[in-house]
Formats: sequence, structure tokens, C-alpha cells
Amino acid sequence: MTSISKLIDRFKKKPKDFSFDELKRLMISFGYKEKQGAGSRVVFSNETTNHKIKLHKPHPGNILKRYQLDVIENELKTKDLL
Repeated sequence: MTSISKLIDRFKKKPKDFSFDELKRLMISFGYKEKQGAGSRVVFSNETTNHKIKLHKPHPGNILKRYQLDVIENELKTKDLL
């Protein structure tokens, strides 16, 4: 099992400690690029499909909130990536 496969499995289990760094690795594996917006805003953009996922970076820590993971999961499912 590859590290990306393990990361996808971890994401699907909805852990309470999924970090923004882990999310970046996951999104890059699906062909998305991170673009910094104003302040803590971030857009993950897939240039092939023109799909964008917008969210705020967690702060002051690095751990994503449950609702952020739910939004990302729903967006990835609409593109049949999960």
C-alpha cells in the first residue's frame, strides 16, 4: 500500500487530527494545486477539470475542523475521486 493510499484511507476514516499539510499532499495527489488567497484563504485548483475547492487554513493550529473535511470529502466525491 502506497503512502498516498494510506493517506486516503486515513482521510476516509474522518480522524480528529487531520492536518492541513496532509490535506495538501492528498490534493496534490489528485492533481490539485494550492493557490494562496487573501489572509488565510486557500484555493485548491485542478487545471485539468477546472474544479476548485475553497477553504480557510486552520489557525492558530494546523488541524482541520470536521466541517472542512466534510466539505472537501463531498467535493472530491462529486468528481469521483473518493
